[in-house]
Amino acid sequence: MSQYDDFDDNESHSQSSEQSEEAVRRFRELIKTGQKDINNPDALEEIIQFYFFHEKFDEALTYVERLLSFQPFNSDALQRKGMILNNLTRYEEALECFERAISLNPADTEIYVNQGIAFDNVNKVEEAMASFDKAVALDPLHSDALFHKAVTLEKIEKFEEAVNLFKTVLQIDPDHPEVWYEMGFCYDYMDKPKDSIRCYDEHINRDPYNFNAWYNRGIVQNRIGKFQESIVSYEYALAIKEDFPSALFNMGNAYANLGKLQDAIKCFKATIDLDPKDDAAWHNLGNAYEELQQYTDAIFHYSQALRYNAEHHESYFGRGCCYDALGKLPEALKDYRKAASLQPSFPEYWYACADAEYNSDNKDVALQHYVKVTQLEPKNYEAWFDYGDTLIEVGNYKEGIFALEQSIKLNEKFGLSHFSRAKALAGLNRFEEAANEFSASFIISPELRSEFLSIFPKLASWRWFMKLINR
Repeated sequence: MSQYDDFDDNESHSQSSEQSEEAVRRFRELIKTGQKDINNPDALEEIIQFYFFHEKFDEALTYVERLLSFQPFNSDALQRKGMILNNLTRYEEALECFERAISLNPADTEIYVNQGIAFDNVNKVEEAMASFDKAVALDPLHSDALFHKAVTLEKIEKFEEAVNLFKTVLQIDPDHPEVWYEMGFCYDYMDKPKDSIRCYDEHINRDPYNFNAWYNRGIVQNRIGKFQESIVSYEYALAIKEDFPSALFNMGNAYANLGKLQDAIKCFKATIDLDPKDDAAWHNLGNAYEELQQYTDAIFHYSQALRYNAEHHESYFGRGCCYDALGKLPEALKDYRKAASLQPSFPEYWYACADAEYNSDNKDVALQHYVKVTQLEPKNYEAWFDYGDTLIEVGNYKEGIFALEQSIKLNEKFGLSHFSRAKALAGLNRFEEAANEFSASFIISPELRSEFLSIFPKLASWRWFMKLINR
């Protein structure tokens, strides 16, 4: 029986569609020939509805204007014109239509709802809220008015208020699929990932072919470290919509987080096939090749990212790291400097500049960059160590000792800071203090004993140091 019902419904729908299309064809011919029958309001409303339903808004506008030409005080026609203009993104004209419709029929709830939607589209939040409130005042259980008010609250990031209103909508209409989708979005921004996923699941149960819901579900799963589950969500999204570069891109990120770099590379390349100018995909390809230590390939892909976005500081830094790994120090230093100039608040960029300058034997410049790192990241004990150790190399023992003391305060178990401070104390002939500091470094890092013998072979025979060597 159900098979026959399905068949009959489909046939009826098919016949209705064919009849509507025939009506459209017939009435268009009537307009061309100027026949009077086209002034039939019922006929025009039918053709307007047909075009509106099929999202042919330009055609729908033509016919609604014809209807209004001889029924200028038809509030329903004015409202429909406003809805058509709203879909054509002609929002101000739409608002004029809704205002006229309200003046003719101020008790029509639907007009206020559609007016609110148009206000929302032009970011007139207060006006939109007022329209929705008027609709609710006329009909407190109007689910569309409550729903769109909640969406407006969501847009202005009042997520908790929006969720409470969405819950009210569900009490009125428990199967409203869009409510679950929007609640999933709100819970994500409220940092409630489990609730967000639950809501997306509820939405998908009602609308399994919404690729955006699958995609958003994957984003939330990825954020909480459920990378394999997120990949499944992205795959469903892509099964529904094959040309979905964002899903491919984020699936690549999930594979990368799982250490499956070859799978990640395939996803990023597929993203670029759909969007060749996607600098983020080119960058992530470079990053994947860098992790595989395929530095030449990484440099190529980072360069492609920079071709499409010359301000992509991460790609300059990544490419600089690859040049560094290949021993191409001048090229690395140039990229590090560019990254730091684009993002001067990133301490890791200045740190890379400092190390590259140091390795280029530009210690004075390196010291300036190490200072910058300690200013941006004052609790970075390794930066304080590198700054202090370099100061000692250039003979500035006093400031070097101060910097190393900052490193030791931040991490007493970092043996190199103790060792370097001991070197400075020895350089100042404060041998007893130096011996105690060397001792502390050997306890933390026993391997430093052999380095001490290599650097200070003569000191090994001095009375303060003999016990250190013989322990």
